[in-house]
Parts: sequence; C-alpha cells; structure tokens
Amino acid sequence: MPPQRKGDDAVISGVGLTPFSRDAGRSALELQAVAAYQALDDAGLSARGVDTVITGYATTVNHIMPGNVLAEYLGASPTRAFGMNVGGATGLAMLAEATRLVRSGDAGTVLVVGGENRASGQSRDAAIATLAQVGHSTHEVVLGANIPAYYALLASEYLHRFGLGRADLAPLAVQMRAHATAHPGAQFRTPITVDDVLAAPPIAEPLGLLDCCPMSDGAAAFVVSRRGGGNREVTVAGLGQANEHQHVSEADFGSFGAASSAQSALDEAGAGIEELDILGIYDSFTITLAILLEEIGIVPPGTAGRHAAEGFFAADGRYPLNLHGGLLSYGHSGVAGGMAHLVEIVAQMRGEAGGRQLTDRPRRGLLHADGGVLSAHVSIVLDAAPTGEPT
Repeated sequence: MPPQRKGDDAVISGVGLTPFSRDAGRSALELQAVAAYQALDDAGLSARGVDTVITGYATTVNHIMPGNVLAEYLGASPTRAFGMNVGGATGLAMLAEATRLVRSGDAGTVLVVGGENRASGQSRDAAIATLAQVGHSTHEVVLGANIPAYYALLASEYLHRFGLGRADLAPLAVQMRAHATAHPGAQFRTPITVDDVLAAPPIAEPLGLLDCCPMSDGAAAFVVSRRGGGNREVTVAGLGQANEHQHVSEADFGSFGAASSAQSALDEAGAGIEELDILGIYDSFTITLAILLEEIGIVPPGTAGRHAAEGFFAADGRYPLNLHGGLLSYGHSGVAGGMAHLVEIVAQMRGEAGGRQLTDRPRRGLLHADGGVLSAHVSIVLDAAPTGEPT
C-alpha cells in the first residue's frame, strides 16, 4: 500500500521554457522573467495571483535572495519567497518543496523559476572554477579538479567495471541529439553519429566534447497549485529524495542514491517502473545518464548505451527519454537545465508537444535529477489523466 498523501493534490498548472543558446542577449533576471510569465500565462494567472515564489541559484547573479528579487521584478507580492541550491537537482527539489507546501495547505499557488545567462554572462574559466567548488575543498578542488574531471573518474570506473569502451556510452549522446533535432528551442540540432562522438576533442579522459553538456543561456518555470479540475493539469503523484554523499571521493559506486530516491517516488505514486510511459533523466554527461538509468532500474547495469543504440529510448521505444534533447543537446543553463525535462513531459502529457508528440499520450512519467557529483538526488512521478478525462 503506497503512503497516503495529506491534504490537497498538487498539480502543475502552467509551464514556461525559453530556447537555450550561447547568447540569449538577456540577463539572468530577464530570462527568468520570460519563463515565469510564460508559465503564469499558461496557468491563466497574473504575478499578483501567486502566494509563493521559489527561485533557483544562478552563478551569474551575485545576490543571496534570488526569490525575493525575482518576485519584485515580476510585480508579485507573495506571502513567501526564497531561493534554493542543491546543484543540478535544484529544479526538482524546488518542485518537491512547492508540492509539499500545496499539499499541506500552506500555499495555494507556487511559482518555481530557474535560469541564467551561464554561457554569455561569465567567462568559461569563471564558470568552470565556480562549478568545481562542489568538490572537496582540500582533497579535490586544490588539485585542479573540475566537474568534467569528477565525472571522468566515474566514467573510467564504469567502463572498467563492465569491460566497456567509449563507444558504449556514445549512443546516449546520439539519441539525445536525435530528439533535439525536432525541438526548435534546442541549442544543438544537427544530427551526430557514434563516430562523431568518438572523434570529438577530448575533455577529460574518457569523456570527449560530445559526452558533455554545453553551457547555455536559458530559463524554465512552472506553476504548482491545488487541483482545479482542468484537463491540462498534471498531478505530482510521487516524491523521492536521497543524499548519500557529497564528494566523489566518498561515493559508493554501488549506491549513489538514485535507486532509493526513485523507489520512494514510485512507492508514493503506487507505481512500478514497468508502468512508466516516459522518462526525464538528468544527463549532464553520457556517464551521468548511464549510471542513473541503470541504478534506478530502467535497464541492467552496463547496458544503457547498448539499449540506446537499439532504440530503447527513442520516441517509439519502450521508454521515450528526454524528448527535448536533454542537457546534452537542448542545453544546460544551470537550474533551468533540469527543469526543461519536466516541461517536456508536461507538454507530452497534455498532447501539446507538436512534431515531437508521442502517438500515444503518456499517462505516467518519472523525472530524476542529481546535484553535485551524483550527490543530491530528487525523483518525481507525474500522472496525467487519459485523453478525454479530467485530471
């Protein structure tokens, strides 16, 4: 018997997503506002109709109160406004907090926003140095390590453990690019092959350029509210979180936290993996995606790349995955990168994904994101009513 949720069901009633690019020509705050107004319009609300604003951190904004600043910029006067920072898991962590506030009755309408001009608002070296701080200050960062290097260590262990090579991860990047070709907002839309991935410049052995997500400008937002009965509402049916380590030097390769996080979300939703119709899984690197898919239990250990090559994650495959192109091809603008996965699943559940729309509208989907180096994990199960039925 799944745990019983208290109070009102929380639903996603509005979403917003900007295109991702190398130079959006806007500041982080302007990008956040664009996505926020899109989500508010989608939900049929004005900024004054929001009682809570939650905003993710932005590396290009030197301010300790991002939620309050955005609320003022939007012309909102919420009862509460605050910021959050758990790395790449921030977007889903904000959704989890918004859901709890709505379920408990403490909030009625929550605006969740993330975004920044990560690519154009700072130098490449500044971005690398800032993000590297997720590493251990005396055992990792001082040795010159950075995010690609941390994940390269995981990739080296993974490939060695399963007797694989770089070509066994490459199909994941190829599949994400194939999905991005159908999305007009994606940063990269030119198809690639496994040979392209293998021939790309090395970044941190064994990861090459196309194994790594880009830095992008962009923003995403969504509105979480009490159920109103509209047939475009998507229910947040299950939440899960886990934090089993912070630094890669303390990680247990056999249990990063993804499995327990995802299982908690599935249990609350009363669902099994076999009942999922669509996936949104964090893919900052090909190795990130492989490890998460395998630890969650979508595919057996060591097989994520092979399954991608066989079409398992294609639009017509068993588990359509990151149909917007994911971080690897739609782009990665910090907090908004992981939020874009959710916007895509909501669009698919509503039947509003245009040329990317699945033939059979998905009813149940799983989202998962990690922050740090597979450190902070957040999982969300979304439910939508069958076509023609209210949610």
